[in-house]
Amino acid sequence: MFDTVLFDLDGTLTNPFEGITNSIIYALDKFGVEVADRNLLAPFIGPPLVNSFKSVYGFSQADADRAVAFYREFFAEKGIFQNEVYDGVHGLLKELKERGKKIVLATSKPDVFAVRIVAHFGLDRYLSHIAGATLDGTRGEKGDVIAHAIKIARITDLDGAIMVGDRKYDALGARENGLKCIGVTYGFGSRQELEDAKADFIVDCPSDILEIIR
Repeated sequence: MFDTVLFDLDGTLTNPFEGITNSIIYALDKFGVEVADRNLLAPFIGPPLVNSFKSVYGFSQADADRAVAFYREFFAEKGIFQNEVYDGVHGLLKELKERGKKIVLATSKPDVFAVRIVAHFGLDRYLSHIAGATLDGTRGEKGDVIAHAIKIARITDLDGAIMVGDRKYDALGARENGLKCIGVTYGFGSRQELEDAKADFIVDCPSDILEIIR
């Protein structure tokens, strides 16, 4: 029986592909880097941005930090709402709340942005707490975000809580904190990625999540 459900945001509750890739393209343009196919930027969705700029484009730490600043410059004004809620998510969250479940957001997106996004799309009505990353990077890894969510939501029964997310970082971060994880394939991580990360359950649509929580 799971009484508390932690949800990732990007790729789990909402599809932020347009806004995130537009923001990355804006940042890369500052360095004279052209993007021929924005689909190649999908791996940026999930892990901390600074890590992706270093691993995908070989940026130094200093340039990666500058790229993140440029990214946020665009994202804060335009990219943040170039986003959409996945079909079935409102119904899923509504039913979970009606069943008395505590619903907590645990996202690697900085919490200042996460708060605006869930309010804009009316998702905040279902959430008891919002845990995100920090702008200064002191809380950036998914395991740290989940630990923060557990703390602020005062989750003491770890066996009664479960994390839902679309990337390996969600499964690994959940295990790091003693939680089980539901991996979703409709986001940006593949089934193989979730299997390799040993997600406890893997589902293909939001309604499948409800079946597991039941």
